[in-house]
Parts: sequence; structure tokens; C-alpha cells
Amino acid sequence: MLTLDLPSINVRERIQSSSRILLIEDEELIRNMIALNLEEEGYEVIKTSNGREALNILERQQLPSSEDNIDMVILDLMLPEVNGLDICRLLRYRGNMIPILILSAKAAETDRVLGLEVGADDYLTKPFSMRELVARCRALIRRNSFNNVTPESVRQYKDITLFSDECRVIVRGEEVNLSPKEFRLLELFMTYPKRVWDREQLIENIWGADFLGDTKTVDVHIRWLREKLEKDPSNPEYLITVRGFGYRFG
Repeated sequence: MLTLDLPSINVRERIQSSSRILLIEDEELIRNMIALNLEEEGYEVIKTSNGREALNILERQQLPSSEDNIDMVILDLMLPEVNGLDICRLLRYRGNMIPILILSAKAAETDRVLGLEVGADDYLTKPFSMRELVARCRALIRRNSFNNVTPESVRQYKDITLFSDECRVIVRGEEVNLSPKEFRLLELFMTYPKRVWDREQLIENIWGADFLGDTKTVDVHIRWLREKLEKDPSNPEYLITVRGFGYRFG
């Protein structure tokens, strides 16, 4: 049975969640409950119960003249006319990399692996918590928005220059050696200067959502970065701690 636990609405997340989600689910009750929870979070939801109609919606969304871009797809597998796996395969074959979250009652490992192998970004089995569904949607949309930022080959901030294509960092005229995780952290910070990141967001974007270690690893890497970047690591001017929230750059 589907559990209906409405997530609490955070003001900051509501501001960020002006995205459009295509919900493809043939069970009316589940479809309406999911739509209600997502709309409560500020998302716009387009609903359909038919696989072929979903493909038509996505084809219209890809047109250059379209002003109604869809930011992610929630996809049931057992659908009329065109099933969910075929939809997923077809989208990826056409080069459409829109985030896809599969919903399915098929909980076997082979089913989950198959869903991910045909191109889904995430797989959630029924029954599921609405709170978890909303969190997964938020994570997929956020990650996709970061990935769609056109990277600059060179980033400069005060005495720090980062060369993305060369994986090099120059600090006050001298090259510093960074580990891959340190480099990616710095690149993310310099891509979004002044933005505050909490540990969970940094873990998700640098280590990945399936990371099972302690979030304190973020603090360790920040300390290592400060030792390599700051004139005085105990009084940083680049990597700033925002107490109660996380870290920001600059």
C-alpha cells in the first residue's frame, strides 16, 4: 500500500522547485497522490496514463519553439500501448538525456538493474514513501541543472586560477597538487561562487548519491583544500564556513 506522508515544505526548496515533471502512471489513485505531493512542493506536474501519449508530449517538448520544457520524467513500467522500458530506451536512443525516475512494483535486483541499464537515472519500488519520492525528484532535477551548466575552461578568483580541461590549479603563481576529489570540490565552488552548500549537497555532487561513508569526509577535504589554498588556513578568505548551513567559496 502506498504511504501518504506529506513532506514539510522548506521555503528555500520551494523557491528552487519551479520545475515541470511529466508523470506517466496508469493507476489513477497513485497518479493523483504523486501529483498532489509534487504540486505541494511547487512543481508543475503533467499527468498521463498512456505510454504513446507520453512520447507525444516529450516530442513536443523537444521542439525549439517549445516554451514548456519538461525537467524530468516519473515513469511507471506497466503502461498501455508503449511500456516504460521502451519509452526509456527510445528517449536515450534519440539522445534525450532528461532525468528519468522509474516507479515499479518489480523489486527484484534483475528488474532494477535492467531499468538502470536501459537509461533510467533512478529506480523506486512500490510501495514507497512520498517523502522519499519528492527527495529523489529534487535530487535528480538539481543534479541535472548542475550538469547542464556549460563549463568554463578557466576560472579565476583573486589569486586562484583553475584550468578545468587540464585539471590544474595555480595559487599565487604556483601550481598546487590536488586530489581528484579536492579538484572537483574546488571546481564546483568556483562554478557557483557565494553559494552555500551543505554537506549532503556536496556529498551528492562530488561523491555521488550512493556514497555510504560519513559526511564528515567533507570537512576533512575542506581542511585539506584550505591548507593548499589559504595563506592562513585558520582564517580562510576563500573557503568560508557558514555556521549552521555549510560552506561557500568567496
